[in-house]
Amino acid sequence: MKATGIDYTMKRRTTDIPLSELDKERNRLISALRSPGERPHAVIKRVFGAGRVLVTTVKRVGVKMMVTAFAFNLYQLCTLRIAKII
Repeated sequence: MKATGIDYTMKRRTTDIPLSELDKERNRLISALRSPGERPHAVIKRVFGAGRVLVTTVKRVGVKMMVTAFAFNLYQLCTLRIAKII
């Protein structure tokens, strides 16, 4: 099956070959798309310890991640209240 869509994998330099200017610009554009999701992912991993899931079934993983997402939303609400944004 042929892949469809756009590859949003960022380019990396090697030891001997630096990135070209075109690759640097491509990475900058990709990072603008990826950055909104990076903070929630980092907080969920760091604060809630959900980088790895130790439950055994798909249903249990789904429930654990749903509870983690709910907890993140409450955490974000508290953060916004402390900053007096809401």
